[in-house]
Amino acid sequence: MKRRTPTPPLERAATLRLVADGAHYDALIGAMRDARVSLWIATANVKELRVEAPVGTRARAKGAFVSLLDVFADLARRGVELRVLHGGLPSRAFRAELTRQPTLVRGGLSMRRCPRVHLKVVVIDGRLLYLGSANLTGAGLGAKGDGRRNFELGVLTEDDVLLDVTQARFDRIWSGAECGACKLRALCPQPLDAL
Repeated sequence: MKRRTPTPPLERAATLRLVADGAHYDALIGAMRDARVSLWIATANVKELRVEAPVGTRARAKGAFVSLLDVFADLARRGVELRVLHGGLPSRAFRAELTRQPTLVRGGLSMRRCPRVHLKVVVIDGRLLYLGSANLTGAGLGAKGDGRRNFELGVLTEDDVLLDVTQARFDRIWSGAECGACKLRALCPQPLDAL
């Protein structure tokens, strides 16, 4: 078997903020709501995720939770580019909620599946980067209560070089540039380079 020479690791001093467990919710959900240009997410798993209703709404005053897809629909109405790159089939509950979101179904949210995707990335407006272990799920992003959520660690940064490298990697997968050399292509439900 011929091995490719791996890309050398990027060695760089950067300012990072460590995010652990339930702090994922506070750090990422609010930042997602504030997106103005783009929100790119890479995750192995996608499940229906409930978040607190927006501040200033009656639902929030009642302590209600809404689907993260409601947040995405609001972002889509504001013209924010929404990309979700995922590895597995989204949960049944996520798919059911998506069908109730006409703004998203008509093209506000772009989702692409690559079975090899295991990276967990959130890039907001090309200015804020999350790299870590959390999937796009309630247990991963800390929406579940203490004692029920996953143990997760990640970092947040605004480092422009790390953002550029991560966005380029995301875009290579998104655009199908990795599909030609993929040894799992025959098993892929829909190769991205065929879209």
